[in-house]
Amino acid sequence: MKNEDGSAALEFITVGLILLVPLVYLIATLGIIQEQTLGVEAAARHTARLIAQASDPESAGDRGEQVLAAVVEEYGLDPESVEVSLVCTPVGAECPAAGATLTVTVRTRIELPLMPSVLGLDESTAIPVEAASVQKISRLWAGG
Repeated sequence: MKNEDGSAALEFITVGLILLVPLVYLIATLGIIQEQTLGVEAAARHTARLIAQASDPESAGDRGEQVLAAVVEEYGLDPESVEVSLVCTPVGAECPAAGATLTVTVRTRIELPLMPSVLGLDESTAIPVEAASVQKISRLWAGG
């Protein structure tokens, strides 16, 4: 008969660490993904709303850039990877224009934490995130 005093505690600690480290990484990663996703959604929504409420095209552009910069900073988005596109319908109308429907789409890529840049792992594991917001611009916008 072998003496196994103390081996259960050692096995418990070893198995606990093996299971705990991936669990902590998963929770941290999901938190980062959720934060960045909410940031992209907020950027699209607030940018569309402020452009639609601006008094003229010049102030619309300025206000849109200001709110986008504020949201990027607040949610910790990478300013280099944030892409914004504006589309107005009906097609062919100047964007933004009175009476148009404005669609603001914001895209970014979320890099997973602790991914090395060796062999491009950081880029290949990045998660693309996109959000869009639609606002109707008043027919009376900018004296239209």
